Amino acid sequence: MTPRSQIADIIFGSVFLFIGSAAGLIAAIRRSSGARIFVWLGIWSALYGGAQLSQSPMVVETWPRWLQRGAPYASAAMTSLLVVFGSLAFFELSLGRLRQLIRAAAGLGLAIAVARIASFGWPGLHDQLAVYNNLLAAGVLVALTVVVTSSGSSRRFLVLGDSRVLAIGTFLFAVEALYANLSGSMGLATLRILDHLGFAILLVSFAYVALQVVFTNERRLLAVESELAIAREIQTSILPRCIPELQDLSISAAYLPMTAVAGDFYEFIPIDDKRLGILVADVSGHGVPAALIASMIKVAAQSVVPCAHDPAAVLRGLNRALSGQLRGQFVTAAYLWMDLDRCIALYSAAGHPALLRWRQGQMESIESNGLLFGVIEDCDDYPVRSLEIERGDRFLLYTDGVTESENAAGDFFGERKLEQIVRANQSCTASELSNRLLDEIRSWQPASKSQQDDITLIVIDAV
Repeated sequence: MTPRSQIADIIFGSVFLFIGSAAGLIAAIRRSSGARIFVWLGIWSALYGGAQLSQSPMVVETWPRWLQRGAPYASAAMTSLLVVFGSLAFFELSLGRLRQLIRAAAGLGLAIAVARIASFGWPGLHDQLAVYNNLLAAGVLVALTVVVTSSGSSRRFLVLGDSRVLAIGTFLFAVEALYANLSGSMGLATLRILDHLGFAILLVSFAYVALQVVFTNERRLLAVESELAIAREIQTSILPRCIPELQDLSISAAYLPMTAVAGDFYEFIPIDDKRLGILVADVSGHGVPAALIASMIKVAAQSVVPCAHDPAAVLRGLNRALSGQLRGQFVTAAYLWMDLDRCIALYSAAGHPALLRWRQGQMESIESNGLLFGVIEDCDDYPVRSLEIERGDRFLLYTDGVTESENAAGDFFGERKLEQIVRANQSCTASELSNRLLDEIRSWQPASKSQQDDITLIVIDAV
């Protein structure tokens, strides 16, 4: 190896090590699934650079003697792993069955690399495995060249909008690799700088399309986040803008979505300053699909205002309005009608957690459930409970996100914990109790986990 070729190896090896570090830094900064390709590109580039440096006597002579003895093995190990990480980078750009083939190639390449590393003591076996490694690398290169240079295949098997840069880079690298192999077998002089330039062109073309993919994904993510923000505003607009003011009731409502939009919904149907209907609903699932159904409940709730005094009629009307639109999802609901002139509350529910009533130091669970919405379109069985309202009564309507919040041990918050907090805060106002309950739920959940479900909580005090 001439000093000039060694200098070329040192320069290019250092450059490729730097590129590998830069790619790793980009992946760390972006931290998105689309940036994973920069991890593989960085390792791929660093392995190539490290292999060139470990093959240069001028570099190896500067190492400690014990490390010099391992230079050939380090070079062979890094060279063997090139096809593995090159395949993984290609995998991030592929689609469909091609991904399966590339995954298999990467697994086979890793097996060969491990076998080569383990066979350092058997030169014959080591050289034979090197042939297999070269054949695998050639096969991956041929597959890459065929896919990226064919417009039909690139559209079908690659995630790129424009694969021309990758096609040019791959084609030039393939030509250089073919020339290097033919010139070696024909006894012609080979220029190592061409190897470096060919790999650099391939690496740059990969990096270019990787940046395209990452930027496209990030633009798409920003668009989705913008749309979710608009959806959040729309959903917030369908919730009651204010709490109804009734002469003998104090009401507090808390609404905490798990994600940007939620499947929980609540509505007040005030008739006058003595009569009020309160509806709470919970759509199965989370996110946008559940939020769309929650907005449908808002529309359906307007149609049942004339029968607001009859909880069974309200639930029947909502079920009929929603059943044909749920597309396999389900909705639980609870409806509480309060008539302060008669001091009577009427309650019915559709597969919903029980209404809780706190009276004179005791918590009572009031269940009156029919089928949840979306099971049978013409369900008429929504039993109604009649309750007397006394001064000092406290009612709690909520969705299961309150009681089914889990701690680190997997235990539910539960009605017992809920009762303990209500008991400990008897003298608090409805608003203060809501805040205490939400604080307790947050502290119950592990700090490392985000909110586990949508939460809706309505506290009604008869004052």
